[in-house]
Amino acid sequence: MYALKLDEAKQRSKRQARAVRPMRRRVSLAAWIALLPMAATVVFAYLGTMLWTARVSMSYSRSLPSNTFAGVTQYVRLFETERWIVSLQNLAIYGVCFIVACLVIGLLLAIFIDQRVAAEGALRTIFLYPYAMSFVATGLVWQWILNPELGVQAVLRHMGFEHAQFDWIVSQRFAIYTLVIATVWQASGLVMALLLAGLRGIDEEIWKAARLDGIPRWRVYASIVVPMLKTSMSTAFVLLFVMVVKLYDAVVAMTQGGPGTASEVPGKFIMDYLFNRANIGLASAASIVLLATVLAILAPVLYARNRMASKGERA
Repeated sequence: MYALKLDEAKQRSKRQARAVRPMRRRVSLAAWIALLPMAATVVFAYLGTMLWTARVSMSYSRSLPSNTFAGVTQYVRLFETERWIVSLQNLAIYGVCFIVACLVIGLLLAIFIDQRVAAEGALRTIFLYPYAMSFVATGLVWQWILNPELGVQAVLRHMGFEHAQFDWIVSQRFAIYTLVIATVWQASGLVMALLLAGLRGIDEEIWKAARLDGIPRWRVYASIVVPMLKTSMSTAFVLLFVMVVKLYDAVVAMTQGGPGTASEVPGKFIMDYLFNRANIGLASAASIVLLATVLAILAPVLYARNRMASKGERA
């Protein structure tokens, strides 16, 4: 009797599986059809334009694309151009300062909000709101704040501090750091949101065990909590690094790359040579160099992150 019921159950499960299989095929087919527009966009709009840019970078193109093959001539000219080298140096300084400052400030804000403070929702909104603004708006606001004739310096002198000086935005030495100040103000809220989500996912038992052992709270964060935020940190790093490479709007709005070339960055270099100097071959070569830099830095980060995720799943 038991064997008969078991056979009936097996037959019933097989019939249900056969009934579900066509439905799964239909759902899978519908999903692929829905993904076709995005797949076509990736293939033609992204990969296609990358390949076309690489082709133009190996030609003698000026105002219009040319089929004349130039090999690596444009790349040699690019790295012989002092303005390009200066823009790379500026981007390196900006990138290190920007990423480190955003990660530190974002972590501190996340830890602060994680203490279940009053008006937590309002504070999260206030800290995250600058990220909703465009880089152009951010650049203009900070240009006014840092303007020696209108901003912080003028206010301090009006208050009686006659020798107060805060003219970084017109200083060859400090102009690049004004970009760091403005964009850190805008992006640190995003890092705060990412790390706060990671903090809220940490088991409460860890905190209970730490309290029982008498471990100082700062030591728990430094030795236990922060290492557990590797995934959130890597996500924040990738987003911040992409923002560094894309830096253009804030530069145009705040400094126009000046004074001189003190705040020149690759994005502005590419746009100037593409539209103002009519040298799309050189601009394309600069774009490919930036793309190669992004891949060289982000590929190991993403690979390490996936390895950590797979190890966590196996554990």
